[in-house]
Amino acid sequence: MNDQKPDSADMLLGYQSQRLQDLIEEILHCCKERTSHLSKKFDIPEAELRCLMLFGEERYLTAKGIAQKLDVAKSRVTKIMNGLIHKNLVESTDDPKDARVKLIGLTQEGQRRSKELGAIMTDLHQKLLLEFEPEQRKMVISCLEVLRSSMEAVKNQMV
Repeated sequence: MNDQKPDSADMLLGYQSQRLQDLIEEILHCCKERTSHLSKKFDIPEAELRCLMLFGEERYLTAKGIAQKLDVAKSRVTKIMNGLIHKNLVESTDDPKDARVKLIGLTQEGQRRSKELGAIMTDLHQKLLLEFEPEQRKMVISCLEVLRSSMEAVKNQMV
């Protein structure tokens, strides 16, 4: 019979694993609530908001690039783009290098809203950092960088 009791290291790892999972789920939930709040504030669906956030400093994006960044089908991007075009937030132009490719860029209104969104996000993250002492900020950022790298490594092992 294999009645080995888990040793304290196994128990600790099990506890830590569950705690990590719970914390990541809580953080994701908080991020989803923030996205939902901003979606209501900007009066656009969450998918369109996430797309708008992709532009940042980018002048143009392609439907394929947006699909990859949002991890959705290209047909879904078409629906999102149609909504943003209808709201006069983005416009589509032909790529001068390849007529088969459409370049998607922000309109003036899209740029204004994108900047407003960027300012809100910057303010939000600064407020979050101000909850920590300066030394804690460095540690939190460092730990998050390690976590992100570890998550990428584990993801690559799954493929």
